[in-house]
Amino acid sequence: MKLNKDMTVMEVLEYCDQQAAVEVLQSYGMHCLGCAIAHGETIEQAALVHGNDPDELIRELEKHLIAD
Repeated sequence: MKLNKDMTVMEVLEYCDQQAAVEVLQSYGMHCLGCAIAHGETIEQAALVHGNDPDELIRELEKHLIAD
């Protein structure tokens, strides 16, 4: 599985070790992962809203992918 910027925050949490992904996302300023917006917001949108580089965030999250 390869993550991409068009995936929602919730989709990313499904493919990554959830605890590690939450820590990564929170380190990028994304603290309300359970809110309604997280279900429809893409990683790119979330990164940009919080002033982060979406590609950098994806690279960091990919370190925590769950093996298929």
